[in-house]
Amino acid sequence: MDGISIGGRVAACCPIGGQSVGEDSRCWFVMRDLTRPNAKLPAYLLLEGMNVEYFTPMVCKLFVSNGKREVRRVPFMQDLIFVHGTREAIDPIVERVSTFQYRYLKQRRPMTVRDADMEQFIAAVESVESPRYYRPDEITPDMRQRRIRIIGGQLGGYEGYLVGVRGSKTKRLLVELPSLLAAAVEVKTEYIQLI
Repeated sequence: MDGISIGGRVAACCPIGGQSVGEDSRCWFVMRDLTRPNAKLPAYLLLEGMNVEYFTPMVCKLFVSNGKREVRRVPFMQDLIFVHGTREAIDPIVERVSTFQYRYLKQRRPMTVRDADMEQFIAAVESVESPRYYRPDEITPDMRQRRIRIIGGQLGGYEGYLVGVRGSKTKRLLVELPSLLAAAVEVKTEYIQLI
């Protein structure tokens, strides 16, 4: 489990009392949003309007509109969104919106992320103003400098790798959801303990 800072894993089921995902089990489902980047109603806005709990990593990008520059928050990965709910609640949305789909494992079961892992990932990326997100293929062995533990502050108790970025004096902790997404979050030097 190299590089996994929160013990995250992608699974076919959420360990809720040792049971697999049922119709009434709340899980973090890994979903796809197939709308175009310029769509007026992407899945995350649709879910927000329906009061469904979701998470999609957002980044700030500069756009030019009518000759004016403006900064907008847009999804880091257009087609990746995590939805917390039951199959019973999400299935009608998937059936109604053709561009909103489950991501599946080889066994044709929806991908999920354990609740604790997802909540820790969200807490880590929301603890800083601008986390740096990475796709799984962007993480190189050179980026993982040293194994560390955070011993204070908002991220106290987290373990992972110190991210090495050339030319940067900022210390960052690598937080991952394996094979899905990774984020580097800034940590203060005094909270870092080498393992």
